[in-house]
Amino acid sequence: MIVQEISAKVRAGERLDAGDALVLYRSAPTGLLGRLADEVRARKHPGRVVTYIIDRNVNYTNVCVAQCNFCAFYRLVGSPEGYVLGFDELFEKIDETIAVGGVQVLLQGGHNPDLPLAWYEDLFRAVKARYPSFKLHALSPPEVIHLSRLSQLPVPQVLDRLIAAGLDSVPGGGAEILVDRVRRLLHCYGKASADEWLDVMRQAHRAGLRTTATMMYGTVETDEERLEHLLRLRALQDETGGFTAFITWSYQPDHTELAGSEATGVDYLRTLALSRIVLDNFDNLQASWVTQGGKVGQLSLAYGANDMGSVMIEENVVRAAGASYCMDEVEIVRNIEDAGFCAKRRNMHYDVLGDPVFRERDVPRMLELAVARDEGGTSLPQELLNYPARSRSGRRLRVIPN
Repeated sequence: MIVQEISAKVRAGERLDAGDALVLYRSAPTGLLGRLADEVRARKHPGRVVTYIIDRNVNYTNVCVAQCNFCAFYRLVGSPEGYVLGFDELFEKIDETIAVGGVQVLLQGGHNPDLPLAWYEDLFRAVKARYPSFKLHALSPPEVIHLSRLSQLPVPQVLDRLIAAGLDSVPGGGAEILVDRVRRLLHCYGKASADEWLDVMRQAHRAGLRTTATMMYGTVETDEERLEHLLRLRALQDETGGFTAFITWSYQPDHTELAGSEATGVDYLRTLALSRIVLDNFDNLQASWVTQGGKVGQLSLAYGANDMGSVMIEENVVRAAGASYCMDEVEIVRNIEDAGFCAKRRNMHYDVLGDPVFRERDVPRMLELAVARDEGGTSLPQELLNYPARSRSGRRLRVIPN
């Protein structure tokens, strides 16, 4: 009876409190959760259009001092496997992205102490000088906090400088679970507390940037903490209205210090559906096919998702933890249309750009995701010689300007 009463609230468009949402998540049959989430999606997006974006996920460095225990991607300072991409390498990746209809790059990386704020400013300016209309969706909140600490400048000033250099929007990475008990257990509290992550997003919204929000679940959090994460995002969205979309994905345990096992596909669908129901002020929810695979990604469209996310072209972080799903534009569109929806390309702001590119002109098929660098690539980018290094290993590798 309680589940039926809560379901009636959802169908009436009423906001759920924490108690109702928890009962629904724990007690409602999976099919009912999906139907409720689909009804909410249909109210927000009645035209049966499902969107996607063509962009590239570029990880500019894997050197990181944060050392989160759930991450298989990072390398320690001085590691022979550490890398920093050169400007020319990034330009080549952008050229390849534009060639298949891409409109932006998602640029995220490790907390590298040898990359000062000036490096990011110069990189952004170089990209904008060469590709004026190409968008930079870059630097998650923990990266912004890292730059704030390195430069000893407050977060709003760091954001202002990055915006002046060409930053267009901020991705929602590094949120994990926005509960400090969980963040301490995951060794990610030091890179950003829950309040710090949220405040970066608040400051970004105040500066006029739009951002996304994320949740990585399935590590050490409780159901209540997973829900607290959603409610904190909802509260900030009430305050600023600056989030364009929400993306949730399951923890990928392979090759990580934390280890453990991955949550099931059913748990993903239930979490996605709950997110659609609770986040009533978020217009868009993305399907995480990159962690769940194409078919569960397709099924996500019946559990609240209205967007298939990014073609990606390249992926390094999830791949390091063992997942290597790949879908190019042809495959994404096929999955959308086979689920009974109309596929449209979009930008980060969810403006519809048009029909699939491959139906307008020939584009090369992409049967596997690219990587940041080919295996064994260890060259030092020439640009790094222009910036002072903070680490001992970094100073050994470059000439420090007088």
